Amino acid sequence: MSHYRRAKEAGGTYFFTVVSFRRQEVLCDEWVRNALREGIEKTQQRYPFDIDACVLLPNHLHCLWTLPKGDADFSKRWAKIKRHVSLVCGDRYKRSEWLSDSRKKHRESTLWQRRFWEHQIRNQDDFNRHIDYIHYNPVKYGLCEQPIQWPYSTLHRYVKKGKYSADWAASDSNFDDLSCGE
Repeated sequence: MSHYRRAKEAGGTYFFTVVSFRRQEVLCDEWVRNALREGIEKTQQRYPFDIDACVLLPNHLHCLWTLPKGDADFSKRWAKIKRHVSLVCGDRYKRSEWLSDSRKKHRESTLWQRRFWEHQIRNQDDFNRHIDYIHYNPVKYGLCEQPIQWPYSTLHRYVKKGKYSADWAASDSNFDDLSCGE
């Protein structure tokens, strides 16, 4: 069994990549979006955290979270969120032929990959770079020409607050090489 070493700074800020199982392009479906929103809200009520930035793409999502002081358990939060979405949407997206003995043993759905990728944010520059990466990701994957065109992104919240302009990165090719270790 693999043992992964994860960053565990209480009250830290983390960047996450969470991927659908076999990269199915289902995460932007209305059923999944609604269940994901509900799962996040329910989890935040019991285990608070702030969502600093987020983008939902057809087969993966990126988030930047800040946990409360004294708390470093982002794994529990992701487990609860993914579990909620799987319970709400499981029958609609279940692929019995993809259920291996291991997935059955761990009571996993065919909606999510088992693990997720995380990176602990080190400083303000790292934070800013990851927010840019999150908001530019739909353009990177060819889903739109300008970040503001993608509906499932916190960029709209940032524009409304005046932190980004509506035409941010619209014609800037410097973002094409933006990488955050995905």
